[in-house]
Amino acid sequence: MPPSMTSFTDETRIALDNLADRASNLIYPTIRLGVTGLSRAGKTVFISSLVHNLLNGGRLPLFEPLQSGRIARVTLEPQPDDAVPRFQYEDHIRALVRDRVWPGSTRAISELRLVVEYKSASGWNRLFSSGKLAIDIVDYPGEWLLDLPLMSQDYQTFSRNTVELAQTGIRQELSARWLRLASAVDPDAPADETTARQLAEAFADYLKACKADERSLSTLPPGRFLMPGDLEGSPALTFAPLVLAPDMKPVRGSLRAMMERRFESYKSVVVKPFFREHFARLDRQIVLIDALQAINRGPEAVQDLERALADVLACFRPGSSSWLRGLVGRRIDKVLVAATKADHLHHESHDQLQAVTRRLVDGAITRIGMAGAGIDVLALASVRATREATVKQDGHVLPVVVGTPMQGETIGGERFDGTRKTAVFPGDLPKNIEGLFHPDQTDTGLDLNIVRFRPPELEEVSQGANGSIKLSIPHIRLDRALQFLLGDRLA
Repeated sequence: MPPSMTSFTDETRIALDNLADRASNLIYPTIRLGVTGLSRAGKTVFISSLVHNLLNGGRLPLFEPLQSGRIARVTLEPQPDDAVPRFQYEDHIRALVRDRVWPGSTRAISELRLVVEYKSASGWNRLFSSGKLAIDIVDYPGEWLLDLPLMSQDYQTFSRNTVELAQTGIRQELSARWLRLASAVDPDAPADETTARQLAEAFADYLKACKADERSLSTLPPGRFLMPGDLEGSPALTFAPLVLAPDMKPVRGSLRAMMERRFESYKSVVVKPFFREHFARLDRQIVLIDALQAINRGPEAVQDLERALADVLACFRPGSSSWLRGLVGRRIDKVLVAATKADHLHHESHDQLQAVTRRLVDGAITRIGMAGAGIDVLALASVRATREATVKQDGHVLPVVVGTPMQGETIGGERFDGTRKTAVFPGDLPKNIEGLFHPDQTDTGLDLNIVRFRPPELEEVSQGANGSIKLSIPHIRLDRALQFLLGDRLA
């Protein structure tokens, strides 16, 4: 992070926290894995499948430590942070396997600790390694991550950037009410709570409209306007950007002064504690994105996803750190950006989905002028809800995916009840993906048929201790994600 994002006191506390973590790590090696995702990307499903497949020896052929037989045991242990809610793995896996429903989206931070007992591949390492690695999985909403760039902005910069973005593309229509209200008020007028509340509500409605499935836009800070939690109605969430003249100074007691004070409170009360207490302590990170949904919504949604990824990657500073800096300030050395829901496409289009993800990441890296070392991309399905087949139609053989559409899904005018399977031709991603990134190309030749499927029906469910579910959950490339994120720490 740029130095301006945290105070000297914050940096000192972060350094002390990291020194304590490092000291503990000498006795009990630990890696803190951050898991986040932009809207609809499926973080809860990813964590549940990852944990379940590790606990139960799932099919993970490309995860070398497991495939080679070097992992002796994986267990759940109490997490080290008592003030952080536990990730309710058991509830989520029960919903996926027994009830065949997708778990709800993440609304707050949570944590889970896995402990892996393993045998190092190196005889030298076996002399000095305890043969145990604790993996602390930290689950947090992507909206919180998109708030971190606010730390380096003042209120005028935040207002200018937000208003300029709101006046582009489809956002211009979605932001019309808020911009009309913001343009009509006098920033120098006396502060008024009713006006502040009206502006904040209109601004929040604009962000919610951007996030809605029919738009699928991704750049949506401040994140707590979308998930206020116990801060709903507080002054820290009762502000909005204003239309301000360049270099305009706030008048004491004015609406502008109130908004500026509350914007700073939002950073102090919401953003800074998250950065200091959680984000600054991460070692590895996976960012899940619903690239398929953005592609289906068109080039504007794709470009907005690239913009959001630029903001996200700017937070991570991926790359190796020196020994001294590693003691006082962690540096996330590996970031994986994964496009989820690969099972909604036939495998013939998986390479293109991964190519789109690579193009998004490369574009984001170019935007912020950083190196791409330590960043990789992947197309995966944390839980595979479909199987592949072929059907003949008009003399042609079509590759299809077969699954159970969710209740209410409509395909070809037929409405499904959530119990009946069907074959769906999902369409193909184009070989030349550049047309997906240009809003002026309204006709990209893209004809995707993206269907929401229920989790798969899994048979031979045997009961473990305490009624736990013992089976392998199907996936696509979850093993590759594990190898990138954890393989070297289990070598």
